[in-house]
Amino acid sequence: MATIEAFVDDHDKRSGFCRSTGTYHSLHRLPHYGITDAPNVADYVLSHILAVADEKHALIDAATGHVLTYYQFRRSVLSLATGLRALGLRPGNTVLLLAPNSILYPIMALAVLATGAVVSPANPINTPDEIEKQALDSGAILAISAPELAPKLASLSISVLLTTRSPSGESALSAEELIERAIPEEVPSPSTASDVAALLYSSGTTGASKGVKLTHANLIGMIRTLRWTVDVSSAKDDIYLAFLPMFHVYGLAFFALGLPCAGATTVVMSRFELRAALEAVERFKISNIPAVPPVLVAMLKIGAEFKHDLSSLRRMITGAAALAPATGREFRRRFPWVEVRQGYGLTESTGAATYFVAAEEARRRETAVGQLLPGFEGRVVDVASGKPVGPGEEGELWLKSPTVMQGYLGNDVATSESLDGDGWLKTGDLVFFDEDGFVHVVDRIKELIKHNGYQVAPVELEAVLVRHPDIVDAAVIPMEDEEAGQIPVAFVVKSAGSGLTSEDVIQFVTHQVAPYKKIRKVGFISAIPRSLAGKILRKQLVALIQQAPHSKL
Repeated sequence: MATIEAFVDDHDKRSGFCRSTGTYHSLHRLPHYGITDAPNVADYVLSHILAVADEKHALIDAATGHVLTYYQFRRSVLSLATGLRALGLRPGNTVLLLAPNSILYPIMALAVLATGAVVSPANPINTPDEIEKQALDSGAILAISAPELAPKLASLSISVLLTTRSPSGESALSAEELIERAIPEEVPSPSTASDVAALLYSSGTTGASKGVKLTHANLIGMIRTLRWTVDVSSAKDDIYLAFLPMFHVYGLAFFALGLPCAGATTVVMSRFELRAALEAVERFKISNIPAVPPVLVAMLKIGAEFKHDLSSLRRMITGAAALAPATGREFRRRFPWVEVRQGYGLTESTGAATYFVAAEEARRRETAVGQLLPGFEGRVVDVASGKPVGPGEEGELWLKSPTVMQGYLGNDVATSESLDGDGWLKTGDLVFFDEDGFVHVVDRIKELIKHNGYQVAPVELEAVLVRHPDIVDAAVIPMEDEEAGQIPVAFVVKSAGSGLTSEDVIQFVTHQVAPYKKIRKVGFISAIPRSLAGKILRKQLVALIQQAPHSKL
């Protein structure tokens, strides 16, 4: 691994900590990847693809086996970009992309970027109301939607382009048809490094969903970093399995943009399903699976009936939520030929910020999430004093890198709460660095619940709950769950004489939010504990669960 050859005198060469500034520096550096002056992410990716052999497989559909070579991939991006420009898409316009994973997804995302427009990926399982909010907030003028999801856009007065031909035989235009009939044109994107390239909606470090503004420079910085992780830890001909959603920063940056730059082959699944994933590993000789902890838990439950050849699998990369040490140990025991490496990142940092370069370090430091990636700096800020602290001391993790977001769309208050004047991103996570520069996440200062890698804001669910006529007050907290990481749990104060049941509460919320935000358990309480300022004292509610782990809650 490459390390920084020389620090100034007050740096700790082992941990990367600078005593005079209170800053941790990455112990790794990026090599030169040739193309460094591309003005925008579309030109950057397409230029890198030119260096890959035309006949090499870029994308493979796991369900059908359909293959796109790198030549076909690049030509499809240029054709679709040409078609979108002909339809009137202009630089600075925003396009809502509503679709599950497919081999078309990276093409559509890159084509939008190649026109100079902004891409705003949406979660396909979001409700029509949630999708409408994103479309209106982002100012989208066009939606590219899978045919089966188009009805969710019915309330919007914007143009809709289907991803593929409608199975019902309707004559609506599709991206698939534009790719087939448009003559590809080599038109450089007009975007510059500081322009917004993507609007990803995240609960962030505070409150409800907000549009995270990621610039072309942010995305190029993350692609270069991800390319480095591939180069330092993977064989040249590795094959990746993509079931993580590409609307998420993890999937968008890695699968749609990063792996094509590395010349990798990616097998795409529309969603995770255990049996199908195992069949894909065997059929396509998958070597790498970027995943989330629940996937590892599911694989540990494989019974004798699953007799698939997994000998090609070399690495599981897990992120988005903490991997329980016991799960990691059991996985390595069950699949001893597979490396397990953790990483850590946020939407606001355009994805990964830490990673394990060495598999043996990941095995030895099972509570850590790796070291700072190249280009990243970190601070651990004492929550009480606001001052940076050194190795072994806990505090809030602050990050700085070329990948840190520009801010939240139309929300200066939230931006100022998350970014300081010098560009440091306040993550809201309580961490410490050990003596070798490995980051250990202790707890979440922020109140977000992480369910299967998704972020769930308690305040959003509380606002839904109190709209019920029989609910006087409510609070939502996380409960640890082996499979999902955390699940949302509601404490409810019901009105006097009400016959409200737990199932009534669960169903009331279910109909108003996306499936991953659903309340999973309900407890009735006489009063929600609050501070004098009215803030919910969530720790007291968490303590109630911990004191009675076997209750009916």
